[in-house]
Amino acid sequence: MRFVQENTMGKWRARLAARLLATGLALAAPLAALAENAIRSITSTQQAGADVVRIELAEPLAAVPTGFSVQAPPRVALDLPPLANAIGRNLVDINQGNLRSVAVAQTGERTRLVLNLRQSAGYRAELQGKVLVVVLEGNSAAPAATASTGEATHFAKPENAEALPLRDIDFRRGADGAGRVVVALASTQVGVDIRQQGQSLVVEFLRSSLPATLRRRLDVTDFGTPVQSVAAFQSGDRVRMLIEPKGAWEHSAYQSDNQFVLEVRPVKIDPNKLTQGPGFGGQKLSLNFQNIEIRALLQVIADFTDFNVVTSDTVTGNVTLRLKDVPWDQALDIILQSKGLGVKKSGNVLWIAPKDELAAKEQIELEAKKKLADLEPLRTQAFQLNYAKADDLVKTLLGQSGSGSSAGAAAAATAGSAARILTSRGVASSDTRTNQIFVNDIPSKLEEVSQLIAKIDIPVRQVLIEARIVEADDKFGRALGARLGATDLRGLNGGVPGYSVGGGNYVQIGSTYTNALNQLGVTGATSATTSAASQMVNLPASTSALGSASAATLALSLFSPSANRILNLELSALEADGKGKIVSSPRVITADQGKAIIEQGEEIPYQVASSSGATSIQFKKASLKLEVTPQITPEGSVIMDLDVAKDSRGESTTAGPAINTKHAKTQVLVENGGTVVIGGIFTQDERTDVNKVPFLGDVPVVGNLFKNTTKYNNKTELLIFITPKIVTERAQVR
Repeated sequence: MRFVQENTMGKWRARLAARLLATGLALAAPLAALAENAIRSITSTQQAGADVVRIELAEPLAAVPTGFSVQAPPRVALDLPPLANAIGRNLVDINQGNLRSVAVAQTGERTRLVLNLRQSAGYRAELQGKVLVVVLEGNSAAPAATASTGEATHFAKPENAEALPLRDIDFRRGADGAGRVVVALASTQVGVDIRQQGQSLVVEFLRSSLPATLRRRLDVTDFGTPVQSVAAFQSGDRVRMLIEPKGAWEHSAYQSDNQFVLEVRPVKIDPNKLTQGPGFGGQKLSLNFQNIEIRALLQVIADFTDFNVVTSDTVTGNVTLRLKDVPWDQALDIILQSKGLGVKKSGNVLWIAPKDELAAKEQIELEAKKKLADLEPLRTQAFQLNYAKADDLVKTLLGQSGSGSSAGAAAAATAGSAARILTSRGVASSDTRTNQIFVNDIPSKLEEVSQLIAKIDIPVRQVLIEARIVEADDKFGRALGARLGATDLRGLNGGVPGYSVGGGNYVQIGSTYTNALNQLGVTGATSATTSAASQMVNLPASTSALGSASAATLALSLFSPSANRILNLELSALEADGKGKIVSSPRVITADQGKAIIEQGEEIPYQVASSSGATSIQFKKASLKLEVTPQITPEGSVIMDLDVAKDSRGESTTAGPAINTKHAKTQVLVENGGTVVIGGIFTQDERTDVNKVPFLGDVPVVGNLFKNTTKYNNKTELLIFITPKIVTERAQVR
């Protein structure tokens, strides 16, 4: 019995020893295989302008290893089968040509060789027996690279020999909330360096000087851009400008002639975007794979980036891919699009699955959240409003467009669901006496309402709008004229009138047929001596177009000693010059986006007849009116819808007085405190009138006695000036 037991124990020990031996052999097999091939040495030489790296192995490889290249930082990675490292260290310093060093990284599945370069370069790999040869093409004599963090970017090299002063430094708000620093340079030869120093930007203008008037710090927080301040100061032979942004931002610079512009733009962060910023912004890599499994390719992307990749079990298949210097996020997008896959980002973890699977999971999550919101207990919270109206805010929360100061479940049912802010179970009501609202909803929705009230329950800024309507006129006129008359009284005094023409005949001269007969005594002498009857040329200065003033006159008479023959000459002249200006200045203050009207004038009555013949009195306004609706922009300017009118009573007609109208209606954008001319009307009336006796009036010099001349030049101009001022303090409201 004892023998049987000992025999049994011996058999058990033999079996255990055999199993331990088999296990030891199994464990030793990979070690033996690993020991079969190893990296013995890594050397580098330069041949024909290229760096040649030789990796000597203990045994030849079965195939050329796959790899990829990276541009920033520049490097080349090669994936080899598991190899032993017989060199004795994981980093081999080369520092020759474009090659810095070669790093060896080992895992249970593969051995990776990383060639650290000074500048990015292409490569090709080939097997020469037990030696793996990697040829780096070009850039063999590249200088040593410098660290990119804090490195100055040479935007423009200095070409000026002497220091040139900066002309101006200005700040403006660009599109999409970008801050623009505009610097006026003295010449296009000024050099510029740009670098990022921590969270600030430093711009240096080489060989430049800064005038004392520009040595200041600009606080530009109110512009609503990432830039908070801009400071400029002199530093040796250069001008240094310090720009302090906040938040997530990116910058770019450009120069047009003598104007240098640095633009700092906000970066919109998308939590599902792999790399932030516009477009694809990942580090560039090159991939060349033939019929590689999609899961292995995704693992290569994961090893290259700082993300952890989780792949769904439904992701299968192979892909052939060749990419050259492509951002890794774009490469991943290409891979996913080729296989109909989608990606969901959660922190530094990327979950990759078919798009239908992602959409179904997201739908399940949304439905679960909705069910949780339907079962979550409700709470009631009161909100005190300071500036907004409680009734209006309740309508906003419930998505109502009708009237009513309170709301409940019935009103909520009729409200539009698209515009509704509260949940389907939430209700809201208002108390107009205390200007409070009461909201009953889930806690998360109450927090959203609180944030909404904090944004909209703020005081509305006010704008003071001043208009100046200037009416100016300049009038100038001149009138010249003459009166010429002759009288022969010899016939009335017993003599022989007229002038002999031979044969006992005489010629008598008179202004008219009647006047000539009167001088002969045919019909009496009552009208022979009157001035009006003796005038042969009656063209005095015409003053009807020059106002109510009378023309000055000068009379000359030529007569015989017996006063039987008289020649009369009267000259008249008038020159008028007048200038006038009417300034109307209405002003009104109103809230932002609030309509305001100010008006002053009179209402003129006039009769209106109906079809039955009855008459009634109606009134028409002739007034000065300013109607404006301002809107304050984020950068501090003012957009105004303007309607300006200046009407006045005109000349009287049979139907009543006419109304002179001056009207302008427009929309303008004006900076705070600035003045703009929104309209102007300029008229000029220039006229010359000549009345003369034919032929005689054309005789030089003497012809002026036989004509009159009137000249006038009237100019009128209407200008409308608008000045908006944003009121920030009550003391400014006047």
